Amino acid sequence: MDNLPKDPVLLLSVVNTELRDYYPSLDALCEDRQVKKDMVIDALKGIDYEYDEAKNQFV
Repeated sequence: MDNLPKDPVLLLSVVNTELRDYYPSLDALCEDRQVKKDMVIDALKGIDYEYDEAKNQFV
């Protein structure tokens, strides 16, 4: 996750903003930002957030 914040709270903010404004899915974001989807999911799971595919955001 070199090009995304390591702090999970900041990561949540950046990822949800980018999902809302630029990407149709978490897969598209991860592919474009060249990060592993599992790393993002695990980092945010650590602060009790999970990806909701229908909403295209972490809730």
